[in-house]
Amino acid sequence: MKTRITELFGIEHPIIQGGMHYVGFAELAAAVSNAGGLGIITGLTQKTPEDLDAEIKKCKALTDKPFGVNLTFLPVLTAPDYPGYVRVIIENGVKAVETAGNNPQSVLPYLKDAGIKVIHKCTSVRHALKAQAIGCDAVSVDGFECGGHPGEDDVPNMILLPRAADELDIPFVASGGQADARSLVASLAMGADGINMGTRFIATKEAPVHEHVKQAIVAASELDTRLVMRPLRNTERVLTNEAVEKLLVIEKEKGKDLQFTDIIEQVAGVYPRIMMEGDMDAGAWSCGMVAGLIHDIPTCKELIDRIMSEAEQIIRGRLEGFLAA
Repeated sequence: MKTRITELFGIEHPIIQGGMHYVGFAELAAAVSNAGGLGIITGLTQKTPEDLDAEIKKCKALTDKPFGVNLTFLPVLTAPDYPGYVRVIIENGVKAVETAGNNPQSVLPYLKDAGIKVIHKCTSVRHALKAQAIGCDAVSVDGFECGGHPGEDDVPNMILLPRAADELDIPFVASGGQADARSLVASLAMGADGINMGTRFIATKEAPVHEHVKQAIVAASELDTRLVMRPLRNTERVLTNEAVEKLLVIEKEKGKDLQFTDIIEQVAGVYPRIMMEGDMDAGAWSCGMVAGLIHDIPTCKELIDRIMSEAEQIIRGRLEGFLAA
């Protein structure tokens, strides 16, 4: 399948594995890239630029296909060493960067001068247009269904994707609710050039997370996610557990007086305990409503091959079958 996204990134299939904290390691990124998609290493999971340098080198030893690095720009007082991360990305010849969070404009000139293609994650059309205006090569349009941070507009992809298609000139991928061939074909029909999958890729053989995490996603339905930190305008969609339900009680009790410090126990520094150790009640962790569509734990190749094969069946069989002869 050839789209503007496969052409832009030099990949076989229009499927991107989004950056995910304590999930996007070299093993997963390489497996996705080897299967014909675009694997992504999560930059800030690596504590220092030197750690990221080692992770990129590890990925290069596992695949000769294109892969990318996610850089999330956080609104924090003590910023990570972004210049250092950018430097090792460029020095290692990485050809794709997924940016997220705050405006990436400050690093774009360095990435562009190095010939790196930049795709920015957006939760609204206005943010996507801004990304286009500052020179991003593509955007990932994240609907309300997505795991992680869906923004504050609450627009689902059935509306958001056609709106993006109406407004954007640069290619974009659909993110949020993406799990299978139906997701891909529907997203293409609404104007996207591919899909970005996060939660679906956690439930794969190569995802370097604890088996408890994978089984929790398989066991979950579309009703098992919650929105937290909404009063702080930092909304995150997470899989429900004891810590999340406790967090929601605190939010309700505090109301408009809620401070981040009130819920720090449930959200700060919990990812290693969950993803690495399998402590499923340690805190809140990002998960999309798409968990309701995930019923197995295939290899990345099995997953991507299945999506592409079934997408062709839907397009050539089901959709063409509706047309009068």
